[in-house]
Amino acid sequence: MTKPHIATDRFELMETFVRIVDAGSLSAAAAQLGTTQPTVSRRLQALERSLGVRLLRRSTHSMTLTEDGQRCLERARELLANWHAFEADLRGAGDEPEGTLRVIAPHAFGQQQLVVPLAEYLARYPRVNVEWLLHDRRPDFIAEGIDCAIQVGQVDDQAAIAIQLAEVPRIVVAAPALVACLPPVHEPADLARLPWLALRPYYRSELALSAIDGSGMTRIPIAPRMTTDSLYALRTAAVAGVGAAIASAWLVADDLAQGRLVHVAPRWRAAPLPVYLVYPQARFYPARLRRFIDVIRANAVRAFMPQERVG
Repeated sequence: MTKPHIATDRFELMETFVRIVDAGSLSAAAAQLGTTQPTVSRRLQALERSLGVRLLRRSTHSMTLTEDGQRCLERARELLANWHAFEADLRGAGDEPEGTLRVIAPHAFGQQQLVVPLAEYLARYPRVNVEWLLHDRRPDFIAEGIDCAIQVGQVDDQAAIAIQLAEVPRIVVAAPALVACLPPVHEPADLARLPWLALRPYYRSELALSAIDGSGMTRIPIAPRMTTDSLYALRTAAVAGVGAAIASAWLVADDLAQGRLVHVAPRWRAAPLPVYLVYPQARFYPARLRRFIDVIRANAVRAFMPQERVG
């Protein structure tokens, strides 16, 4: 779709400004845009003149956004995303997805469970590139130019759309040697005698466990030997016998099968964690995002709750 001449100029200037910031320098932006550094510099100056503000502070060795530049960057990303989505929408739902999709995923899921559906998506849509960013924090969609995010736990962003993909079962596990040298665990209260590992985002000083038959729930105070915010560090420490842990069932399935861990108090489990695909509200969504949502939803059960691993 052809934009009017004046709009084309302004969009080109905004696209160049965003590229400069993302690339980190005028020369890098010029290389990515297939043009020269003087051309990129002229476009930046033209945008600053048209807006009447200074967007970047530049020196020989550094480049930083001004306060106006930060505001401009956020709005430019939003305007460009809306325009590209508008074009995609007008071309129809069957249009071939293209461009770059920027996704934030949790470290554990992003390194393992989501890679197969991501590979399927990339194989199906060869004109799309994906920036696969692994963070456990909540994204700022507009400021960071993020298209969507996979989030574990409740979504508190009222301005975002959240699609629940799955619920991740969580169980109590420990190394066999650790369990063998302590009194048997018959009731949930017996768990308090174990040394514990804590996963900071979800539990620190107390366990909340529910009976699998629905007969009740109990809370148990613990004093963790080790606290971490990493699922993989938690798993490794549990296998090493540092302490018991509440872990996602998919993460420890192989360790349970190979005898590196045992399922402790199997009649009790922690509340499952919901997994959401989250993206900002907008009037139009590009085909690359719509198709990514379709692929992730279709693979959700297999990715997050593989049946052979959660029994």
